Amino acid sequence: MYELIQVTESAYYIQCPAKIGLVRTGPDRAVLIDSGSDKDAGKKAKKILDANGWKLEAIYNTHSHADHIGGNEYLQKQTGCRVYAFGIERDFTEHPVLEPAFLYGGNPPGELRHKFLMAQPSEVQTLSWGSRPQSADLEVVWLPGHSWDMSGYRTADGALYLADCLSSAETLEKYRISFLVDVGAYLNTLENVKLMEAKVFIPSHAEPTDDIAPLAELNIRAVNEIADTIAELCSEPLSFETLLAKLFRHYGLTMTFEQHALVGSTVRSYLTWMKECGRLTAFIEDNMLLWQTK
Repeated sequence: MYELIQVTESAYYIQCPAKIGLVRTGPDRAVLIDSGSDKDAGKKAKKILDANGWKLEAIYNTHSHADHIGGNEYLQKQTGCRVYAFGIERDFTEHPVLEPAFLYGGNPPGELRHKFLMAQPSEVQTLSWGSRPQSADLEVVWLPGHSWDMSGYRTADGALYLADCLSSAETLEKYRISFLVDVGAYLNTLENVKLMEAKVFIPSHAEPTDDIAPLAELNIRAVNEIADTIAELCSEPLSFETLLAKLFRHYGLTMTFEQHALVGSTVRSYLTWMKECGRLTAFIEDNMLLWQTK
């Protein structure tokens, strides 16, 4: 764990639960793509940088989830590096309480205020769509769906960091319902990813590959299977809580406060998408919001 692996002349990744990308920008300079889950991850990334004599110029965050921005604060304080993020991800990174608040739908309780859902805040510069970061020859690639404005980064020599827009087959089998904020945008992203070309694709939670299309298709099938299951369960009117309980039983998941927030938020995103696609209808009955297949 935390082994540095080179994939092109300038591009590397640090093997850890959410891969940290590393791109050399000169003989003694480098930038990171994300920073890991917490202060300890930041320390390990800095140790690798120091061992190679590379000064950290910047961190380019793919999105604002805590396992990707958790090392920001430590690295920024230790090195003075700038942190960059795209769109709404910048706001969530500067104000991490927004993440558990979004998941919970209100002021988040203590059960959701921990490092896995709420990183330490860091000072963040905004990347705009179509921009090319100044401290590295990187192309910003928009990958919405898993998060609002998630972005990937393409290096000049053909490495493409894909963040969390794909899960491995093992992850899909284990967790079944992968976190999404916008199902329609996610499917569009996967269709676009299938057509992308790169020397090597580096997803954060799957193995690097030179052919990403099969994994993208697997993730598309997983989304459609969940939507079909929701449609089947909603053949009779169901409240959200009843539907969520039935989905947990169907997929053999274990309900916790955190899983209620994470999976619950994702299921609400499925309901929105399916309603907008005309597959579901929503109505109020006896002061309850009910969902039913059309």
